[in-house]
Amino acid sequence: MTILIGSSGWSYDDWEGKFYPLKLAGKKGEWFSYYAQFFQTVEINSTFYRQPGEPQVQSWIRKCKDLPGFEYSVKVPQLVTHKALVEADLERAIFWAASFEKSCVRPLAESGLLGGVLLQLSPYFKNDCSSLNILKGLLDALSHQDYDYAVEFRHKSWLDESGKEIDPAALEVLRERNVASVLIDGPGLALNRVMNAADHVYIRFHGRNCDIWYKGGKEDDHRLDRYDYLYCKEQLEPWVPCISQADLKASKVRAYFNNHARSKSVRNAFMLMDMLLIEHKSKEIHLQDQFTLGEF
Repeated sequence: MTILIGSSGWSYDDWEGKFYPLKLAGKKGEWFSYYAQFFQTVEINSTFYRQPGEPQVQSWIRKCKDLPGFEYSVKVPQLVTHKALVEADLERAIFWAASFEKSCVRPLAESGLLGGVLLQLSPYFKNDCSSLNILKGLLDALSHQDYDYAVEFRHKSWLDESGKEIDPAALEVLRERNVASVLIDGPGLALNRVMNAADHVYIRFHGRNCDIWYKGGKEDDHRLDRYDYLYCKEQLEPWVPCISQADLKASKVRAYFNNHARSKSVRNAFMLMDMLLIEHKSKEIHLQDQFTLGEF
């Protein structure tokens, strides 16, 4: 049983001087190797915006040639989740997803570097009479028996009557295919109970900036964006037994902090590893705030 905790991405300019030493300022080519000194996994979000070409995938593979046990989790392109599925175009969803498997997922897996494969559904993909069958058709076309797929539901229609768990019919579709239902901490859906849909668990921490997430920030707000949020220890404590419960039922637990602004994801990843008694190389993260002139 393995628990891997990391950040959603590593190439952020606002990590300079906080996580990345100032001597690495502007040297993005060296950031990954520095990140990998502290973590054994990372979630790649860039694949959501554009399917990577072979040179990009091979560069990720080369970065890990001396990092045994490191994993990349990758996000399925938005062409699949936010366009084809929303438009109920199953044929095109399968085409794009199969292309992503061939060009990105398979090479990483064959190199022993693949973690999870994330299908983050659009908040506009609702649970109506046909959407579950469309999702089922997509999953059946994917190599879910070979790779650890996970689905992140983002519309409340996918919840059951209690509003706290995934609809049983949707969960059964995942369970039959060993696909994980992503556990979420963030604005909107908050799912923190392991429903044992698969033999692996996928967790994402988005922060809790509900006001920015839905309504926009205030003019004098010093937060950089909706991901500029730092969890306190009390907010992460309920996740410890949740992950421990997953520990008993899953072969692997992967957890990623998406609250990446100003390296807060890194600090929270260290915090959760400490709470779970996971050994790791330690580092102090300097989180000085930036303020607007109106606050002086």
